[in-house]
Amino acid sequence: MLGACATFLTPRKILIFAEGRIIFLLTTILATDLSDILTQTGWVARGVLAILLLFSLVSWAMIFQKWGMFGRIRRQSAHFLQNFRGAHGVANPQALASSVSPFANVYSAGYRELQMQVGGIAPNPHPPKLKSLSAVTVSMQLQSAEEVRRVEKGMAWLATTGSVTPFIGLFGTVWGIIDAFAGLGSAGAASLRAVAPGIAEALITTAAGLATAIPAVIFYNQFLQNIRDLAQRLDNFAMEVTAQVEKAFN
Repeated sequence: MLGACATFLTPRKILIFAEGRIIFLLTTILATDLSDILTQTGWVARGVLAILLLFSLVSWAMIFQKWGMFGRIRRQSAHFLQNFRGAHGVANPQALASSVSPFANVYSAGYRELQMQVGGIAPNPHPPKLKSLSAVTVSMQLQSAEEVRRVEKGMAWLATTGSVTPFIGLFGTVWGIIDAFAGLGSAGAASLRAVAPGIAEALITTAAGLATAIPAVIFYNQFLQNIRDLAQRLDNFAMEVTAQVEKAFN
């Protein structure tokens, strides 16, 4: 019987079981302590925590939305660029991509300007010359700026969350400490034991402010770098298309 149990409970299974129990106990203790602290906080601290919770929920929703958006942009843009460079010329945008991407929108803007200048684009041994190559480039640059503005939406909220929420949490802490010392003065018991619980309850708002601000700052910097990379790639792509147009029509 003992041999069967020893065979069934391998060291790895015992370690996983122990880790699971420890995590469960820590989670239970933490949840209990937080609930006790929250029930003892004043209305100002609760209001601060509610504001921070609102900031956190909106920020995480924005983070997940931006994360998925940049993932789609990478996939769609890679597919479009592969088709564009495989065409070796100025092709119809509809034939290059089945889904919309910033690169496809920029190319479509330049293609529309090109059509306005030379009419319908068709195989021609003597294609008409462009009236203005710079107009094609400007059309793509304007569309590139519009694409960058589109992906920048929501970034201001993450920046505001990262810069404001620590101070909101600090306000709750200062108010809680003032309340704790006021209660200490009215009680007349000048000891650390008497004031420590009130200060501990007040500090939870600072922790909540930092917990809200840190993810917002991290993802804001990451998304900002993604936007800068996208803007640079769109500018380079506009120059690449300009070179293709110049070779085909000049």
